[in-house]
Amino acid sequence: MIVPKVPQTAAAVALHYDELDLAYRRIWGEHVHHGYWRTGRESPAEATDALVAQVEARLALAPGQTLCDIGCGYGAAAIRIAARHDVAIVGLTLSAAQEKIANARPSPHFTCLRRDWLHNDLPGASFDSAYAIESSEHMVDKPRFFREAARILRPGGRLVVCAWLEGEKLRPWEIRHLLEPICREGRLPSMGSRADYEKLAADAGLALLDYEDASIRVRRTWTICLRRFARSLFGDADLRRLALSPGIRNRDFILSLPRLILALRTGAMRYGIFVWVKA
Repeated sequence: MIVPKVPQTAAAVALHYDELDLAYRRIWGEHVHHGYWRTGRESPAEATDALVAQVEARLALAPGQTLCDIGCGYGAAAIRIAARHDVAIVGLTLSAAQEKIANARPSPHFTCLRRDWLHNDLPGASFDSAYAIESSEHMVDKPRFFREAARILRPGGRLVVCAWLEGEKLRPWEIRHLLEPICREGRLPSMGSRADYEKLAADAGLALLDYEDASIRVRRTWTICLRRFARSLFGDADLRRLALSPGIRNRDFILSLPRLILALRTGAMRYGIFVWVKA
């Protein structure tokens, strides 16, 4: 991890999503993750669903399995996966706002728990597979993130992780003006590189099956978000109030929108999709 650690806590991450709940839902919708563009002609809604489909395909699901969604957000991905594959999913989130919306969704196969993944108290060897879509970045103890995933998986279980990653051969200005502020404003204690993730997973007893650098597929997400946010300042009084209120500590994440666009364009930041299996 080249970027110095930015002090964060689970409580700070929870506050980030609670304070920005309105902004996330109005600007991007029911998913709290990137879109995946294969042709470039997909709508944002189609692209976000396409990323879920990428995760589904890598999980190699079978009816009747039990899955864990590590950082489930509003539960949109979990409910779609559960419905399409007849599986049961337990999701974890730190956010009270996300938990409320997730558990209000009508799905007999999905349960959302407000719980810290690093202290999840889930029984060992109790899940067939697990996945984390852009939640590992928020973990203050990344080795424990992987150890807990290995612990709750049954032998042969898969772990799929979609993650924001540090690029290679970072230039000093990219660290100082892009990655460090992105971590600070996005409440990420650290980002980590592809090599970091692969070593931490191996140390936890997980064998790498596949990796995709999907940076070029997902980077349109932030251009769309920035455009929608700019429009909302004129047409949405609630979002304008949130953006201008000095009492909202996490409004500085707005500054990360152009940083994220540039970081993905320069390669300072990458987007990786990993697949591991528990031996």
